[in-house]
Amino acid sequence: MSGELVDRLRDQVVGRRRELELVVAALMADRHIVLEGPPGTGKSTLLRAVAHELGIGFEFVEGNAELTPARLVGHFDPARVLTDGYSPDVFVDGPLITAMTSGSLLYVEEINRIPEETLNVLITVMSEQELHVPRLGRVACVAGFRLVAAMNPFDAVGTARISGAVYDRMCRLSMTYQSAEDEVAIVQRAVQADGAPTSVSDLWIERIVEVVRRTREHPDLRVGSSVRGAIDASVVASTLSSLRGLPPFNPSVGLDASLIALSGRVRVREGSTRTSEEIVTELWQEVFSRVEGGEGDEGKGSAPTGATNSR
Repeated sequence: MSGELVDRLRDQVVGRRRELELVVAALMADRHIVLEGPPGTGKSTLLRAVAHELGIGFEFVEGNAELTPARLVGHFDPARVLTDGYSPDVFVDGPLITAMTSGSLLYVEEINRIPEETLNVLITVMSEQELHVPRLGRVACVAGFRLVAAMNPFDAVGTARISGAVYDRMCRLSMTYQSAEDEVAIVQRAVQADGAPTSVSDLWIERIVEVVRRTREHPDLRVGSSVRGAIDASVVASTLSSLRGLPPFNPSVGLDASLIALSGRVRVREGSTRTSEEIVTELWQEVFSRVEGGEGDEGKGSAPTGATNSR
């Protein structure tokens, strides 16, 4: 049964068989789990797919500095308190209590961005399987409740180091970028799912994926682009090609699409004298200037005006 479940999940998630098996195994064993990895590695996609296939309720919480305990747990409706007092039916359940009382998954995205006092509430629930809310009383977890979370690496902007108390109560799975072949398949699937006719070929997609993967290793970049950059570049290149009446391999189409999709996603190292536009242009020209079967001939030429000196 579990093997069939993983096979069904592979129709929704490109690659990631090992990760799928581990997440399914952890959830079926009633464990809490955190997925850790850089943006764009499919953490949310994987968790949503698993929850859907398991038929489990899914409460989503966006982790940020504004996620207070009250927003996570719930609150008494002030207007009704004035007339009815602090009765249980006046309490408005937050996502945590909703998940606890329905036996659902509580999915916290970017858990290492939430305040420490909110994180302490989650630690209490994981430890005690219950929560005491002032004026409401004891709220117990129904069987099936599990906390699943995703987090970016600690050194990402706005993140904080997660305490050992959290790690001690959760299974942890590290997710890195996928192979080039998997990322090409992800972009192809995303472009096809867009529904509109596309003028970008498989060769073009392979090359933009290569550009994106090179941004992760470029010496002047502190942070490279995720596969989302390749998806956006492909979709924009297709629409821009139609708008300008030129093929995607033409620099005025392909390079401009890459600049708008990638220049904001990468982060230039402190002290570098180069701009993100200059680096993306360099990588695009290196990859798209190759001639393979004649199709790449259209990639030859200079960058669009202003592409290499944008500030």
